[in-house]
Amino acid sequence: MDTAPSNSPLGRWMSEQGMSVRELADAVNDAIGRLTGRPGVTSERTVYRWLSGQNRWPQARQRLALEAVTGLPAVRLGFVPRGKQHDHDPVRPEEGSDVERRRFLGAAASTAAVTISLTPNASARPSRVGTADVIRLRAGIERLVALDDERGGHGLEHVALAGAAEALGLQERAATQRVRQRLFALATDYTAQAAWSRIDAGQLDGVEARLERALTLAGLAQDSERSMQVWNLRAMLARQRGAHHEAVAAAEAGLVTAVARRSPVHASLAHARMAVCLAHSGQARPALRHLARAEDKLTKADLQQPRSSWLVFYGPAELHSLTAIVHDVVGRPAEAEAASHHALAELGPAYRRNRAHTLARLALAQLHQGDIEQACATSGAVFDVMAGTVLPGRLRLLLGDFQRDLLARAPRAMAHAWTDRYRTDWSGS
Repeated sequence: MDTAPSNSPLGRWMSEQGMSVRELADAVNDAIGRLTGRPGVTSERTVYRWLSGQNRWPQARQRLALEAVTGLPAVRLGFVPRGKQHDHDPVRPEEGSDVERRRFLGAAASTAAVTISLTPNASARPSRVGTADVIRLRAGIERLVALDDERGGHGLEHVALAGAAEALGLQERAATQRVRQRLFALATDYTAQAAWSRIDAGQLDGVEARLERALTLAGLAQDSERSMQVWNLRAMLARQRGAHHEAVAAAEAGLVTAVARRSPVHASLAHARMAVCLAHSGQARPALRHLARAEDKLTKADLQQPRSSWLVFYGPAELHSLTAIVHDVVGRPAEAEAASHHALAELGPAYRRNRAHTLARLALAQLHQGDIEQACATSGAVFDVMAGTVLPGRLRLLLGDFQRDLLARAPRAMAHAWTDRYRTDWSGS
């Protein structure tokens, strides 16, 4: 990005949004236009002055437009009211006050009313779609991802598809090619989220068509990261269907994307996904090699840098979780148990569904070591974690694996006691 942000809060926000100086200036001018009926004249030079700290308190309409664009108050963006910048500066009571805000908004309303009366057909003309629309849609996908983390992706498909449709509709009126590509990228995000919703629900019919569509949109966005996002989901889908060679091929496609070649965190996930797919296809040694590469890549990643919403989940906790799967599948349950404990220690409180999934994996690893009582207790914790929420289909399938192995390894009375105790929470949820 073309910024050198001395104003770190504003610069950090721009970095997180992937927004350039030019795009921020355009977004502020668009917001001023919506507030006053006349587009603003904020220039790139003005934005650079904000970032450098030369202008520490923008004029009122620019400030209010910035707040509208970012959703943050000016002081949270690093700006300082003029009366507080220097002790010797005269205090200006109305600067940034409610009086000033009301004056500006009142003028905005009057100007807008005049504009409408003078141009009665303006509403019939399509408005220009700019960065502010991109930010709004991005906030929507972030809310969906947060819901997925908290309770699972099931039930979010229709909302995600509506988001994709809106992004595609807006791209036809995009102000610039950059905005159009970002809208295609968001349409990819929403479509991929719709596909993931079905995968997490264990409803695999129709997922492939969603992923084909998402891959096409990622191509239109010219976005290799979104392509990797889709290949990652395709590998998961194929593995769940038992098409293990196809899963390996999809994981390989994700591994050779441009973003996986240049970004350690993307490369780490791609290697970890490959390890899981190889383990399920019976290739233990290659799986462990890719697992080691995933660990090495993650040590080189800067996890403090902003990431796309779909990748925020990936870090040490997720890698430990995937490591547990690989070790258990290749017949190393003790190592799988250790990795599961590491994952649980690293998981943040927002990742409730992932915690439940990791607990189910831990129970399987304990069961595969013959620690039946502990395995039953651990599996019971899954229902405690997800209390009040319908279990995602993918988690129910994993608990089904646990029950099957429990019936094969435990005394019949113990296995039936587990089934009777959790039948309602598990089968009926």
